[in-house]
Amino acid sequence: MSAVPSPASSDTAVRLGIIGTGAEGTVYANLILEGRVPGAVLGAVADVSPERRIAAKELGVPVHDSADALLASGDVDAVVICVPHYLHPEIAIAALRAGVHVLVEKPAGVHTSQVDELIEVAQSRPELTFAMMFNQRNNPLYRRIKEIVDAGEIGAIRRTTWVITTWWRPQGYYEQSAWRATWGGEGGGVLVNQAPHQLDLWQWICGVPKSVYSKVAYGFRRNIAVEDEVTAVVDYGDGATGVFVTAVHDLVGTDRFEILGDRGKIVVEGSKTATVTRLVDDERAISEGLSPEQVRGLFRGGFDPTDYYTQEMLEFPTEFWAQHAGVMENFAANILRGTPLIAPGSDGIRGVRLANAIHLSSWLGEEVPLDFDEDVYLRELNARIRAEGIYPERHARLETSPRP
Repeated sequence: MSAVPSPASSDTAVRLGIIGTGAEGTVYANLILEGRVPGAVLGAVADVSPERRIAAKELGVPVHDSADALLASGDVDAVVICVPHYLHPEIAIAALRAGVHVLVEKPAGVHTSQVDELIEVAQSRPELTFAMMFNQRNNPLYRRIKEIVDAGEIGAIRRTTWVITTWWRPQGYYEQSAWRATWGGEGGGVLVNQAPHQLDLWQWICGVPKSVYSKVAYGFRRNIAVEDEVTAVVDYGDGATGVFVTAVHDLVGTDRFEILGDRGKIVVEGSKTATVTRLVDDERAISEGLSPEQVRGLFRGGFDPTDYYTQEMLEFPTEFWAQHAGVMENFAANILRGTPLIAPGSDGIRGVRLANAIHLSSWLGEEVPLDFDEDVYLRELNARIRAEGIYPERHARLETSPRP
């Protein structure tokens, strides 16, 4: 979504506000202050915590006690939203209605009906920029992989597999905040906290699946109510499938992403390097073109598969926080000059929809389509919120849904 500069912004810099000065919000504020986000200056911050507001005074900008106060202050042209997940759509909608550009930290929300409403409001304000903090889309490795897939260099995708278990979290991590790892406070576990970037990249690169069947463990290796291990199988149609595995209890951890096409294969290790294999022809054509002698050679050591493909190694130097700074720079450039967004806000619903579908499949014990009934999901989510007995139930429309 392109935007025009707001009346308060200059021609060269957007006044960014940070809503939520926890770990990530503070890092973002300092990236701006350090000059690592060209086109942006830090305008103000907001946090409901008195302790965090005291600490935020060191940033040297106005500090507000709520998102509403910051939005009404006139101190900012745009905001980065870094608060608990349920509040992402609510505060983003308030910002858009206040005429302020919005960059939302992942995930876009907890359930799709929330995000649907946010997208509706954003579409009604096309003069404002609405974007997602999907920093991994700014990783040059994944950008190059997407280019290769989109160009058809490995042919049509036949299978994808991503095992991402590098989020080991001890029990004490979940005990830091009462809202964390609860259905009513956070809305889920590893799918909504650690893995949203991978769920986004998986679909961004490989396409949106048609359905999913999952086996999910809740409180399997941690004393929490939400999911700490997930195995999901997706169906892309036309026989193509994908598998996503994630967990928080693997102390060693694995990050391996494979994309198999009918003309090649990509294998990513540790989100740092990738091996790209390009076949000389469609795999089926190679199969059908082998002579009887070549087939016999398969079992006698006389067949060399390397005659049928080439390989390329990909590796790009990258700094983790530079990816975040780059997304904020892109956000500011869109506001100032209409530069295309790396991660348009409307894309945020895709990962939320897939996470919801994975949850729903495990709750119902059946394969579910990606266009599942949102009311059924919300009913099942609220049943778990009621069982916790801590937070109020959620509603489809944010106007009637209480804050946690």
